[in-house]
Amino acid sequence: MMRGLAVGLAMMAFVGEAAAKSEHPAQCRVAEHLAVANFPLPHTAAGIASGKLDVLVLGAGSSTLPGPNGANAAYPARLQQALAEALPGVTVKVATDVRARRTAADMVKTLRADVAAAKPALVIWQTGTVDAMLGVDPDAFSETLEQGIGIAQAAGADLVFVNAQYSPRTESMIALGTYAEDMLWVAVQHGVPLFDRFAIMKLWAELGTFDFTTATNKLDMAQHVHDCIGRLLSDLVVEAVKPGGPQANGR
Repeated sequence: MMRGLAVGLAMMAFVGEAAAKSEHPAQCRVAEHLAVANFPLPHTAAGIASGKLDVLVLGAGSSTLPGPNGANAAYPARLQQALAEALPGVTVKVATDVRARRTAADMVKTLRADVAAAKPALVIWQTGTVDAMLGVDPDAFSETLEQGIGIAQAAGADLVFVNAQYSPRTESMIALGTYAEDMLWVAVQHGVPLFDRFAIMKLWAELGTFDFTTATNKLDMAQHVHDCIGRLLSDLVVEAVKPGGPQANGR
């Protein structure tokens, strides 16, 4: 009981400090309402309360950026910085297993070893694009997602899904919607928060916040997009661990 009280007090203290963090850039703020935590992250909360939060990002090509500063500008690094700013006094480490052209099944093959090596409280799993490009059977895709949830939970880690990124050209060529819907369904069935990157980026495109149709300053724009993704993903994590936040039934 005393341990539970100590954890609760620690969580209340960090939440009060996190509330004082600086505001996001304007382009990020227009999509803040889409970064919603529908389910809790208990292992993440326990890590924060202990003063140490280890995160593993599992992803494919859209989790990276090219160039000599690509790793520092990509959203996993931006997530680490945003979490560190939002959680003063907590040591935050974001490790990555990010490689191009991997399906969800490819990632699941290495997930057990990745989790054993990183020992994360939280796994952020970005997937869906390559499966859509290759036309992987949607039922098989859903089963793979469930396998990944089982592996993470068995290792004592929370999981957050990140779906495909949006671009007008990609949407016209690939049926990303089917896989996004599958991810949402599996997430709801298993109480896993979903970071809807597709909807966030589509909103930015519709509002003209970012221009995803031209190549002008594309790398510079991509860095801003990744920065916003990292910030908004951090918001979702912080919301999910607040006392009185989302319950196990998603309400």
